[in-house]
Amino acid sequence: MERGIAGFLRSLEQKNASAHTLKAYRTDLEQFAAYLGQDAAENARGRGARQWNAVDHVSIRGFLAQLYDRGLSKPSIARALAAVRSLFRYLAREGMVKQNPALLVATPRLPKKLPRVPTVEELNRVLDSPLPERAAFPERDRLIFELLYGCGIRNSELININLDHIRSGQQAILVRGKGKKERLAPFAEPVAAALREYLPARQRLLAECKKTAAALIVNRRGARLTTRSVGRIVKAIAVAKGLSPDLHPHTLRHAFGTHLLEEGADLRSIQELLGHERLATTQRYTQLSTRKVMEVYDETHPRAK
Repeated sequence: MERGIAGFLRSLEQKNASAHTLKAYRTDLEQFAAYLGQDAAENARGRGARQWNAVDHVSIRGFLAQLYDRGLSKPSIARALAAVRSLFRYLAREGMVKQNPALLVATPRLPKKLPRVPTVEELNRVLDSPLPERAAFPERDRLIFELLYGCGIRNSELININLDHIRSGQQAILVRGKGKKERLAPFAEPVAAALREYLPARQRLLAECKKTAAALIVNRRGARLTTRSVGRIVKAIAVAKGLSPDLHPHTLRHAFGTHLLEEGADLRSIQELLGHERLATTQRYTQLSTRKVMEVYDETHPRAK
C-alpha cells in the first residue's frame, strides 16, 4: 500500500504538481492508509489490510466519517476524497485495481461562499498612507501589498520571485504559477516605486547579514520569506488599517480580478493576467462583481430602500 501511494506521488511530481498539492495529498493519503490498517485490524475477517483491491466504497465512506468525527471542515474532507479518487485513477492505470471505488462516494456539498473583497477606496487608503509603525520591514511590506494587489499573483508565486525575474524594461515580472507554468505579470508605477524603495533596503540588509540571496522578498535574516509569513504581514497591515482581520494574500488576488472586471476588462484578459488554466475559474469574478452591483442597487435605488 505504501508503494502505491509513493508511486502516485512520484507521478504527480512528474506532472509538475505544486509543492502545496503534494504535501496535502501525502498527508491525506497517509491518513487514509492508516485508517485502512486500523479498519482491517478491527474487522474479524481482517480482510485486505494491505491490498488495494479489498478497498471498497464503504471503506472510503468510513474514512470520511472518521474525518467528520475529528471535526475537519467540509472543504478539507472534499480534498481528502479528491486525493483518494486521484490515487485510484493512478492505481487503475497501473493495473493494480480493476475499478475506482471512490467514484461511488459523493463529494460533500460545499457552501457557495464568495470572499468579501475590499473596495478600491479601502485598498487605496492602505497603499497611499504610511504603513504601521510596528512594521518590521516597511519597504518590503509595502512591496508585498503592491505586488499581491497590483499584479494579482498568488502567495506561492510571490515568495518564489527571484531578483532576476524582474523585467524593468518591460515593467513586468516573470511569474512561475501552478504546474510551473510561466507568465509575465505586468506592473504599474506604484509597484515600480515600491521596488525602487525596497531594493536598496534589501541590499543593506543582506550586507549586514553578510549574505547573498536570489529571492526578491527576504526576511530580516536574509532568507526567502515563507507563505505563512506573508499571510501574517498582510493580516497585520489590514488590521492596523481598519480592514477585516479575515483579509489574507488571496483576498488581494480576488480584489485584483474583481476591480479589473468592474473597470471594464474582459474575462479573457483577466484569465491571462491571473494565470488561470480554465476560463470557468475566472468567471467566479463575475459573481463577485454582480454581488457588488446588487449592493449598490439596494443602497441607492429609491424603490429598494
